[in-house]
Amino acid sequence: MKPARESWTTKLAFILAAAGSAVGLGNIWRFPYVVGENGGAAFVVVFLVIVALIGLPLMVTEITLGRETKKNPIGAFKALAPNTPWWLVGAIGVLAGFVILSFYSVVAGWGISYFFQTVTGSLTEGTDFEAAFFDHVRQGFAPVAWHALFMALTGLIIGLGIVKGIGRAVRYLMPVLFILIIMLVIRGVTLEGASEGLQYYLQPDFTSITWQTWLDAAGQAFFTLSLGMGAIITYGSYLKKDDDVPGSASWIVGLDLLIALLAGLAIFPAVFALGFSEADGPGLAFITLPAVFAQMPFGMFFGAIFFLFFSVAALTSALSLLEVVVAWLVDEKEMSRPKASALVSFGIFLLGIPASLSMGAVDIQVMGMPFFDFLDYLQETFLLPIGGLLTLVFAGYVFTASKTRESANENSTSFKLGVWFEWLIKYITPAAVVIILLAGLFL
Repeated sequence: MKPARESWTTKLAFILAAAGSAVGLGNIWRFPYVVGENGGAAFVVVFLVIVALIGLPLMVTEITLGRETKKNPIGAFKALAPNTPWWLVGAIGVLAGFVILSFYSVVAGWGISYFFQTVTGSLTEGTDFEAAFFDHVRQGFAPVAWHALFMALTGLIIGLGIVKGIGRAVRYLMPVLFILIIMLVIRGVTLEGASEGLQYYLQPDFTSITWQTWLDAAGQAFFTLSLGMGAIITYGSYLKKDDDVPGSASWIVGLDLLIALLAGLAIFPAVFALGFSEADGPGLAFITLPAVFAQMPFGMFFGAIFFLFFSVAALTSALSLLEVVVAWLVDEKEMSRPKASALVSFGIFLLGIPASLSMGAVDIQVMGMPFFDFLDYLQETFLLPIGGLLTLVFAGYVFTASKTRESANENSTSFKLGVWFEWLIKYITPAAVVIILLAGLFL
């Protein structure tokens, strides 16, 4: 007999797990460097607009589809539109979860490595931090080994299930995340000269906004909120019927935004106070910040805290990405959870090997870019926006916007979604995603 499907033990467990899915490298690694590349505070304002226009409506929609069907992304679309090709939208989510975690785990492995390097005193003042980073990612074996360790830990937790595994893990990991980031913010804003960084981050210059600003903000919103990749549908499928969808979605988006904004408060004051560049791109966390910590009083302590925070945040997101694929095998193929977790984790590890090696150890390119960059390009340009757009079209026109709103509002104790929500998911949010998708392809 097929075992009964698990459910979240409490509403808080779901909020913490889904917030943990959203809070990850998108907030700690990606958000600060994208802000730095796009002129600071003006990007933050644009990002907030995108989250309100696209992020929150799609978050509510994905949670609703999951709760309505109690199934993984593929199963959810099959249940609501049987004998149609709409299940392919769910398949895009499953594929996106697999692809993203393959290179995401590589970056998470860098974070674990940097935590140990900081603790052991390898990253001290006088180090050539740029050379140290590139030497690390080009080593070949070491980054792959850290990638393997991270995937093994992620697979172990998912193999335990959503109650014993994810639910128990996030109960401790999420409070740790908040404590660590607040400590870093206090340290950053109290540095002499931090005011320039605060001004850069909090006082927008709207003349700096371009089409690229909007594109990068949209890409950041999809990535950081785990939208279009099946994670939120999957987590929503473990909800009980009496759980509050609008309130939960608002809490998840709010917590994700809070962590992202706090990450900026922790990083930019320190970067400006110590005379480093805010536009160092993806290397901001691994090149600039270790140099910042090396010049701080108690720098080893705060550096270790940051990379511990980085690794914990990566783990909470990786759990949701792996769960997308594992839930499909458990639900549709009736595979045992431990076996599915081990199988998928190993497959993701294998795909991550060429991604890691392409960073300099071996010349592995697709479409003229390193394999790591190709996977990132694939998910940001195609998988996530297309998956998100088709989910909105399905919810608005196939399942229908009125049914989506009615289902979301069922047993809601916080607030009810009005007719405005139907207009959002039928017209406004899909139109915004289409514009962003086309602009990303042709501009």
